[in-house]
Amino acid sequence: MRRRRLLWQLYPYYLVIALVSLIAVAGYSVHELRDFYLKETIDDLAARAHLFREHVETADLEADAARIDGLCKKLAKKPDTRITVILFNGRVIGDSEKNPEDMDNHANRPEIRQALKDGLGWELRHSDTVRKNMLYVAVPVGQEPYPQAVVRISIFVTGFEHTLGMVYSRIALGGLLIAALTAALFFVVSRHISKPIEEMKNNILAFARGDFTRKLTVPESEELGVLAEAVNEMARELDKKLQTITQQRNEQESIFGSMLEGVVAVDKDERIVHLNRAAEEILGCEAAKSKGRFVQEVIRNPELQSFVQSALESKDLTESDISWHDEEERYFQIRGSALRDGSGNSIGAVVVINEVTRLYRLERIRRDFVANVSHELRTPITSIRGFAETLLESDKKDGEEAKRFLNIIIRQSSRLNAIIEDLLAFSRLEKQSEQNEVRLSPGNVKEVLLVAAQACEMQAAEKNISVRINCNDTIMAEMDEDLLERAVTNLIDNAVKYSPADTRVEVECHEAGDGVVLSVADQGPGIAEEHLARIFERFYRVDKARSRKLGGTGLGLAIVKHIAKVHGGNVEVESVLGKGSRFSIYLRKPVAVGKR
Repeated sequence: MRRRRLLWQLYPYYLVIALVSLIAVAGYSVHELRDFYLKETIDDLAARAHLFREHVETADLEADAARIDGLCKKLAKKPDTRITVILFNGRVIGDSEKNPEDMDNHANRPEIRQALKDGLGWELRHSDTVRKNMLYVAVPVGQEPYPQAVVRISIFVTGFEHTLGMVYSRIALGGLLIAALTAALFFVVSRHISKPIEEMKNNILAFARGDFTRKLTVPESEELGVLAEAVNEMARELDKKLQTITQQRNEQESIFGSMLEGVVAVDKDERIVHLNRAAEEILGCEAAKSKGRFVQEVIRNPELQSFVQSALESKDLTESDISWHDEEERYFQIRGSALRDGSGNSIGAVVVINEVTRLYRLERIRRDFVANVSHELRTPITSIRGFAETLLESDKKDGEEAKRFLNIIIRQSSRLNAIIEDLLAFSRLEKQSEQNEVRLSPGNVKEVLLVAAQACEMQAAEKNISVRINCNDTIMAEMDEDLLERAVTNLIDNAVKYSPADTRVEVECHEAGDGVVLSVADQGPGIAEEHLARIFERFYRVDKARSRKLGGTGLGLAIVKHIAKVHGGNVEVESVLGKGSRFSIYLRKPVAVGKR
């Protein structure tokens, strides 16, 4: 329904009241004026009738009928005035307009009967004789109670009505003028009443939009003044509460936004009410598009959907672990609790999602590490124990057989020692990295490469493998020389072990932008693509049998990766089956003193 402004609700009523009052007053005035004018006219005609009666009272009416008729025609000077003399029996003996002989008997005329009865009679009616509306006034002639005749004076109503018409026109014109003035006055009054209310409405609408800077003007009237003061007080209180709510909401948003855990709030119908940033990233959705939608529309994980239902139905804290399979497998620890109103009724639930994929992976790495260490240590320990027991149990072995057993024991002991040394080295690296004990300083890269190549010179000579170094003498990098030397030595040692005899190993170094790249390339069998992503893991081997045969511990590349990491760089591998592999370590250039 269309609503109207208060002005146009008040003003029509005021206008109707004014018009009705004006019409009533005008009608009453017209009626009273007409009665007054009629009474004055009757009194005037009655006075004239009394004057004329004096001329006929002394006459013998029936004998002097002709004289009376002539007197009537003589004294009726005005053209609109008519004088008639009627005997008590109704016969007309004199008339100023007509021949009395031609006129009807007037005994039944109302004014005649009233005059004979009351001494004065009048009537306003249409005259059949002159065929016009006329006002008749009659007075008796002769001594009461037996009048002999009646003198009647009448006038045409045309003049009377014309005069009243002029008066009516002036009244109507004055009434219209007064109506216009009244309408304007009522408009001003209505506007005066509605204006403060309209201003209050506009300000209240501004309050509804959150603009509390305005203040209502307090009107002079008590009712509106009290209302305006109450609204101003309400606005002040709302402003305070809104500021408090906004502050609390901002604090809440900041807390939720900074949380690493995902927070999902749903109502009792399983529609999403709130998501924080972490939940958006975990669920892969946008909070703005998800609000108001069902959990099943946004969350595509059946386990999480079922958990939300359980949280809504449960009265206690609910916990669970779920896995999520999308591009990669992820693991989450989730907790849920029902939300309740002041009456204890359930209005929804809140679910906190904590991603523990890293913990799962670390736990898996730990288990794998323990299993791998156990496996790697079991093999040489079992061999050493077995051959030692054989030597102890048998004294019939010749010297050559015993010597072979002792060589195996020595070789396995060396392997066991290498594994332990690598484990200790790896542990020291992790500790130094965590405690920031590694101090990097500018160093010459070529010198490190030369030392590492010399360390592998004997193994390379056994297979007639040449180690070539291609590095500018001026290339500098941020490094720990001992750690970098060990990383390069591991790479060259691996290249020599896995390269066929009579080949070469290329050790290169060049600058690349703000960094330095040093690489070790061999001509070995290469590495299949499915192994490239995992060869830097601890104890991971592409060919386990060959690796153990060559004396590998399975920790060399993992140590290289960690050394590159503590240098602020990384290590990468490129390999083609049958053509060889290239391992590259990325280091940082020294920072100039002026740029520190």
